[in-house]
Amino acid sequence: MSSRPTGRSVKISEDERGGWSSDRPRRDGPARPADLTVHCRVLRPADRLRYSPGSLLIVSSASSAELDAFLDRLVEDRGAVFSLRKVKALLKGRVAEEELEDRASELLASALQKRLEARQTVVLASEGFTPEEREPFLRAAAAQRRPRHLILIETARENVAEEDLAPLNELRRALDAGELGNEGIQTALRLGGGSAAEVKRILFRPPPREDD
Repeated sequence: MSSRPTGRSVKISEDERGGWSSDRPRRDGPARPADLTVHCRVLRPADRLRYSPGSLLIVSSASSAELDAFLDRLVEDRGAVFSLRKVKALLKGRVAEEELEDRASELLASALQKRLEARQTVVLASEGFTPEEREPFLRAAAAQRRPRHLILIETARENVAEEDLAPLNELRRALDAGELGNEGIQTALRLGGGSAAEVKRILFRPPPREDD
């Protein structure tokens, strides 16, 4: 995968947000879910990735170690980074094992909702690849009119569980085809080979103003 020349950065405007949708209830039933469809820009790797403050950035990888290392290296605000795996680790031993998944999911959704309502940046580390896993978070961000982005970090085949192969391949296909806009994702980026290591910074701030 080719990368942009050193010194270039990708800037994602806060204006890249959702398209038209109707919240009017149906005459014969409850209100239909809002249509999240937007245009999705497929980005190329760059040494700096710049997103608007208050964005939702979903970073997915089949390797938890590579995912954590990527975010630890590049995201300055550690309080902005969330993952279901880490919430589960915090709750383990405090709640019954059979309740762990549901309680962790509830706490994660609640924490992300509060940050989005406060217009604070959210970076969600995800080891899942299906649209159903992403949808609640994308809907929560869209409801607050927050920009929504995704990065997929590729890993070696031996790191991918058998049950994840099909959804991961579908995510790759949809990303490369620019179809993630159907889920409400406004920019998407796939990092494979050495391109993840070439990213030097992820910034959540407006671009610097040029002097007149």
